[in-house]
Amino acid sequence: MENRTEISSLGEFRLIEHLTKNIELQNASSIVGVGDDAAVIDHFGKQTVITTDLLIEGVHFDLIYTPLKHLGYKSVIVNLSDLYAMNASPTQITMSVGISNRFSVEALDEFYEGVYAACEKYGVDLVGGDTASSQKGFIISVTAIGEVTPDKYVKRSGAKKGDLLCVSGDLGAAYLGLLFLEREKKIFLENPAIQPDLEGESYVVGRLLKPEAGKNIIEFFEKQSIRPTSMMDISDGLSSEILHICKESEVGCVLYEEKIPVAEETRKAAFKFEIDPTACALNGGEDYELLFTIDQSDYEKLVLNEEISVVGYVTDAAEGARIITKGNNTFPITAQGWDALKKK
Repeated sequence: MENRTEISSLGEFRLIEHLTKNIELQNASSIVGVGDDAAVIDHFGKQTVITTDLLIEGVHFDLIYTPLKHLGYKSVIVNLSDLYAMNASPTQITMSVGISNRFSVEALDEFYEGVYAACEKYGVDLVGGDTASSQKGFIISVTAIGEVTPDKYVKRSGAKKGDLLCVSGDLGAAYLGLLFLEREKKIFLENPAIQPDLEGESYVVGRLLKPEAGKNIIEFFEKQSIRPTSMMDISDGLSSEILHICKESEVGCVLYEEKIPVAEETRKAAFKFEIDPTACALNGGEDYELLFTIDQSDYEKLVLNEEISVVGYVTDAAEGARIITKGNNTFPITAQGWDALKKK
């Protein structure tokens, strides 16, 4: 039997001390970190970019199939992804958790192991946070802070007619990972003796449980002196994010179905569920890739990066947002992705 240390045996301050005792600051901009009333950050003439995310058990994640270490990692990544989507470099995060008494200190250690792994990989400092008790389940709130050279940040509203519409990586995998895990959860709840069967699905399951953020794409932009005209991360599905950019930039677009990047593993997984891989890419969400528009003059630089796909181009607003299918039919793009406040 593993040792179980009750959180109540430590109390709030000793728990925070326990969870943050091994922090080493990595950024010169982190002046004062955990252990004081507040953190002190100096960005040395850079502009500061800030984002916050809330993750709630039963809404955003299911602990039946989400390992705590993966959850810690992912809760950092989803925030860093928002900073990269502004063309910024993440430097610090704060992490607050609400926990019920069903969690032990060891369980929280596992969660924080994932948090620290993400911080280390992306060169980010954990500089503060809070812990509180929760009656319902596990609640996670992360604030991420980044920096950007003055006025080099990229908003959703800068796309203009003739720009190229681009995405990083491949799409639709995380949604299929979710379908597999939900299927196995249903089988497990009906018969706990049956072991989960995720043979051969490690790619799509991994894309859901341990996503990565677009650091390498932002570094590529900087190296090649590319500044996207608009950008956002793909958390709610490609169709919904394209419509956001079109609305904010007051433009239309043409998206080519055949250009949407879908991994072979995703394609095979979609066929097992008898669903269209394109539908997964358009509406799935949680891919945390970047969607951006660039001026056509930067096209030659783009082809140097195999992780970037040009999927369409920007048009006048009057033409609307349209997708041209592989069969050469044209349809309006509709958002059927994740909406956090939609009635289920």
